[in-house]
Amino acid sequence: MLETVRRWIDEAERIVALTGAGISTDSGIPDFRGPQGVWTRNPGAEKLATLQHYLADPDVRTRAWRSRLESPAWQAKPNAGHLALAALERRGTLHTLITQNVDGLHLMAGSSPARVIEIHGTLREVACLTCGERAPTERVLARVRAGEADPPCRACGGILKTATISFGQSLVAEDLVRAERAARNCDLMLAVGTKLSVWPIAGVVPVAKDAGARVVIVNAEPTEMDELADAVLRGSISELLPQVVGEGG
Repeated sequence: MLETVRRWIDEAERIVALTGAGISTDSGIPDFRGPQGVWTRNPGAEKLATLQHYLADPDVRTRAWRSRLESPAWQAKPNAGHLALAALERRGTLHTLITQNVDGLHLMAGSSPARVIEIHGTLREVACLTCGERAPTERVLARVRAGEADPPCRACGGILKTATISFGQSLVAEDLVRAERAARNCDLMLAVGTKLSVWPIAGVVPVAKDAGARVVIVNAEPTEMDELADAVLRGSISELLPQVVGEGG
């Protein structure tokens, strides 16, 4: 099956990839819902990612900022899976990379910002929930280290939050439209490191299939769409993806 998928990728002219937490676990970033996931081990952590609680409770915001200080994302480096997708883009066949991850590792790996849709936002910037001003997260984390428990926006005094999509926040409509359009026009959909259980973005996979694209799923565990796929590759993403893409790009 590996050889077949490699041939399909070589033949494809317009590939779209959808990536989830599984592509970043080999970079040291735990997923949320897996057996060792952040929310599995600490259900209370999910509250920090819920907008309603974040807005209403200064203590939740204080704990959220402390948690951000300790995030493994700041030490993480792109792994061979991220680099394989960047290589596929350089080859000229990866048209769009939709990621559910907020860690920024695809951009660090060399994927073009113009081709990456960070559908759940990014941990690497903060946004003011009142005036919308954005700034690098590191700038606000420096204020937390200096003793500000819940740093307000310096422009308007509003509540700051990382520019990630929390529970209770809507996805950016333009990003969703762009992702669906890319799926409708691709000839191969690569679903990598995602259980395909988070909607509406998981819907790009059946959209691509219905439009005639081949669907290839690469994941360590079964997904909710394995039966829909033309091929399912099970195993370590950082090992499998370079093999199917071709190491040299």
